Amino acid sequence: MAVAFVTGVTRGIGFAVVQALIARGDSVVLTGTTEDAALKAEMAVEIAAGDATRVMGVACDVRDRGAVRRAVDAAVQRFGGLDILVNNAGVGVGGPIESLDEAEWDRLIDTNLSGVFHCTQAAIPHLKARGGGWIVNISSLAGKNAFAGGAAYCATKA
Repeated sequence: MAVAFVTGVTRGIGFAVVQALIARGDSVVLTGTTEDAALKAEMAVEIAAGDATRVMGVACDVRDRGAVRRAVDAAVQRFGGLDILVNNAGVGVGGPIESLDEAEWDRLIDTNLSGVFHCTQAAIPHLKARGGGWIVNISSLAGKNAFAGGAAYCATKA
């Protein structure tokens, strides 16, 4: 069975990915931006799986390179290695680009682009140590199908 590290699991696609990995027998480290969010997701998965030994929730803001490295290292320490990285964390902000606050732009870039870079860079040495693995980057149709008020989000998903 594999060990997976999945970002952005507090709802939606990330939570569904975690459930599928658990169902196939993998151990999963699931992350949320806050400790509370990560632990709530961990409890929900544990209840659904009926097995707390294969689930670990950890706070990890993917915008923070140090937090990512600490989370990946904690995953490897707990489960002995890493086989799968699922970069799912993402944020979306809508509205006209001319009125988009620079802090929101930074949050989009730092989460949707830099977050993927931070997680991938932290995971690769551990994947290589086990002879390889999988990196799955969850994107959006918005990367190819722009929509009104979505210029910033669409750009980060392209």
